[in-house]
Amino acid sequence: MRTRPHHQPLRTTQLEAHLVAQVEAADRSLRPIEALLTALGTADEIFRPREFLLRRIKVIAANPALAERDLIKLADIADALARALERRGVEPGKARFIIDVAIAISRRSTSRWLAEPDATLSELVAQAVAELCEAVAPPAPTVR
Repeated sequence: MRTRPHHQPLRTTQLEAHLVAQVEAADRSLRPIEALLTALGTADEIFRPREFLLRRIKVIAANPALAERDLIKLADIADALARALERRGVEPGKARFIIDVAIAISRRSTSRWLAEPDATLSELVAQAVAELCEAVAPPAPTVR
């Protein structure tokens, strides 16, 4: 695991490079969504401290120009991850779809990670995946 001083800013390119490297290094037996979600679950290895990220979220929310810039950065990361999935043999349209689903999972798990200091990001990613699975494929009804 790489470490970096807490005073060093996390640049989007660092996060992008980390996630792409994780996807590319993932076991080839993993399905594309599994490789991607595993990568997302490791993002806390390079994130800034929670306090900084919480302040950052408030500043971005209060400034539309920063919010737009943040969305552009997210789109750049999504594009890089889609290319990484394509290098794993995933068709481009399917790669984009997988990325879109993973971003929703990432948003839910990251917001929880910021609010729940005792939970790991990978645990919260797994929890969000379970919630998604339950929402789109609920358990079969009980027959009486």
